[in-house]
Amino acid sequence: MGTVAYKTGARRRRGKRWLSMGGYYLVVVAVLFVWVFPVIWTFATSFKARTDIFTIPPTIFFLPTLDSYIFALTRRPVLAYLRDSFIIASIATALALVLAVPAGYAYARLRFRLRGRLSFFLLFMQMLPYLGLTVPFFVILSRLKWTDTYQGLVLVNLAVVIPTATWLMITYFQDLPREMEEAAAVDGATHWQTFLQVMLPQAYGGVAVAAIFTYLWVWNEFLFAVILSGSKVRPFTVGMYGFLQFEENLWGPLTATACMAMLPVIIVALLAQRHIIRGLTLGAVK
Repeated sequence: MGTVAYKTGARRRRGKRWLSMGGYYLVVVAVLFVWVFPVIWTFATSFKARTDIFTIPPTIFFLPTLDSYIFALTRRPVLAYLRDSFIIASIATALALVLAVPAGYAYARLRFRLRGRLSFFLLFMQMLPYLGLTVPFFVILSRLKWTDTYQGLVLVNLAVVIPTATWLMITYFQDLPREMEEAAAVDGATHWQTFLQVMLPQAYGGVAVAAIFTYLWVWNEFLFAVILSGSKVRPFTVGMYGFLQFEENLWGPLTATACMAMLPVIIVALLAQRHIIRGLTLGAVK
């Protein structure tokens, strides 16, 4: 009887375990479906003919066509839009890392005057509504004659992404062990030498994460771009907005441009992912 009861209990425990795992995977699949479905729908719509796009109910099986891509590339300067976005996002990301990484290390490890107030200021900058910053930014850039320029859009994006990148680096540097800094101090290294030669090589993972978030935010930014850009500099987010016309919404070219805009972001994420893994697997203390 004891053996039978034991086997029955083991089967019940296995059944509960499989049931819980099944529920877990069901939730994961549902979440992934909610996230992936708009991307798949956008990708499929970009290859549909105009008649298939507006068919009700929507057509699942259709004859693919490149008409939307041809229209977007020949009738609109989509490549110029992507070029402008690439320049702005790349410069803003590079400058943000140059400023945010040392600042994150200083906030995490050093004790200096006004440290608490400056930390609160960084947090306060993250809580500000971006819509309330558009008028001051427009006035400042207008007086500098930097509206519709690369440097103007880079400066505006830096004001938004630097606080977030700094807080990410603060968290990452705080998780690194202090023994490395203490060993460097015993060897007579300065704060800059410790930061550049000891701590920064161990923080590649955090730098990659900050770079990804910064690049994606600047790449997808629309509010500042639509107000501060013009005919000379126009990111792809503003260029895509031009497909929504009063007479007709050009959903085919719009989705085709969206697919072309997603490709660089996917490439950057895949390349940065390798750096994240490398940064996380490097041994901090041997």
